[in-house]
Amino acid sequence: MVIIKTKRWLSDEEFEEILKVADYLGYSEGYKKFYFNVAKAIKNGYFLSDVKSLIRDLGLEVEGSLDELEKAYSSLAVTLEWDATSCAAKLVIPGNLYSTIKDKLRNLGCKYAWKANEDVVVHVPPYQVHQLIEYFNSIEIPINDVHMLTAEKALPLKPTLVNVELRSYQREALEAWLENKGRGIIALPTGSGKSLIAIAAIVEKSVKTLIIAYTREQVHQWKNFITRYTSIPSSMIGLFYGEEKRLAPITISTYQSAFRNMGLLSPHFDLLVIDEVHHLPAEKFRYIAYHSLAKFKMGLSATPEREDGLHVELFPLLGGVVYYRSPSELAEQGYLAPYEVITIKVELTPQERLLYAKLRKQLNDLLSKLPKEVLEHTSGRERFNRILEEAYRGNEVAKEILKIQSSIRMLIASSAAKINKAVEIALRELERGSKIIIFTQYVDQAEEIAKKVQGLLLTGEMPEEARRAVLEEFRNTTKGILVVTTVGDEGLDIPDANVGIIVSGTGSRRQFIQRLGRLLRPKAGGQKAILYEIVVKGTHEEHQAARRKRLGTFEEI
Repeated sequence: MVIIKTKRWLSDEEFEEILKVADYLGYSEGYKKFYFNVAKAIKNGYFLSDVKSLIRDLGLEVEGSLDELEKAYSSLAVTLEWDATSCAAKLVIPGNLYSTIKDKLRNLGCKYAWKANEDVVVHVPPYQVHQLIEYFNSIEIPINDVHMLTAEKALPLKPTLVNVELRSYQREALEAWLENKGRGIIALPTGSGKSLIAIAAIVEKSVKTLIIAYTREQVHQWKNFITRYTSIPSSMIGLFYGEEKRLAPITISTYQSAFRNMGLLSPHFDLLVIDEVHHLPAEKFRYIAYHSLAKFKMGLSATPEREDGLHVELFPLLGGVVYYRSPSELAEQGYLAPYEVITIKVELTPQERLLYAKLRKQLNDLLSKLPKEVLEHTSGRERFNRILEEAYRGNEVAKEILKIQSSIRMLIASSAAKINKAVEIALRELERGSKIIIFTQYVDQAEEIAKKVQGLLLTGEMPEEARRAVLEEFRNTTKGILVVTTVGDEGLDIPDANVGIIVSGTGSRRQFIQRLGRLLRPKAGGQKAILYEIVVKGTHEEHQAARRKRLGTFEEI
């Protein structure tokens, strides 16, 4: 029992304030005495530091010591637990405390689960656990962390960087991330060394780290980078994908494997690094960041912005974009090759033009049959999304529209003039001694072009070992041609080239930037990188190219 007492006269306001934390016992031995009531104090928003301030400000005395007061609050301890099966964190909270803090819990995304005797159980978003702990520490409520979820998970040794020195912008990016409490997205062009910034963060924090990579090839690239540029031995690095699943102080996983195993992975790591983070908002992959208990989080991408707008979901999950530099900025500073984008316009053959006109008429006829509200959206992206929603609902007209749009894109992308122009440019550049990458969207188109230019071919359908062999051969040649499908857009360490030729693609800004980034590693003698973009006149491709030039390819992230 904690007794608060005073000999001095109390004003009505002071008396009422004391009654918010205590019950009046009466006048005895020259003192007005009060019994401290912790439930009452909590109900009125008085936590331990608040009660101490009240005692100090009003000149009150405590029979015994303040330790007794602290013990009273210790009875309000909350319990934090982890359920690996459901990949969920939960808090067990004394009922009298819950009624006072439930609004704060709701603001942090916590949800009432059930009542257990006098306690209340709430589900906690795993990514908010550390912020919740900070809140309980601020109000001096003890936490029983049953599974040591928030305990520091230090590496077995203090690593150092070796064989490398950070560039000025890499140091700036790391400092910006550290100033944001070790959270945030770093947006830098392909070839600028984003991975090295993450490795420097691992060295700086020296905590157990989970790295999420998009492909298996990237998993191995990350391991090679870490062993090459840090003192961390390979025995401390575990690969977690497919049949090979080994947990280690530094664990590298694919998106797919991490998604399926976050219940197991989450409690072991203090730092989460997500490569190619623009993939994260996808329905399955955002699960990774949401269910991560890591105190520190870093996202890496050349293009965090998504055209579907879902990149905004990265902000609460990872902390927003904390550092960005465009290719042009880094090129001006000499860190990336100077570059030029050249748009080449070609025309459809007479037969292709007839088919294009026919498909466009069919498309316009079908669009007129859609509900008016679907077509009211002036943005092409918004209108496409509405048509997609209609198709998902079973609207047969919308389904047919999507099929025709796909046929139009295929017709334009695989036009004979595009292929011929790509072959012409590639052979001309080869004579000049260039290393050339030709980017296509379709395997059959890639195969046709590779055959005509007698170049190397790289597709996602090839076995992993065959892809590695092709990349190694291209890496070791001084000049040559590599034809790649979308497998080359990201996730592969494609060797340096100075010329790129875009034959076909999705038309997305992200894909365009990824492809340009393949050319931007600095060249001997300051050689300029050139990206040729082949578009068909009078089609959406021509409009997309013009829009990129009008708005600026890179400046808005």
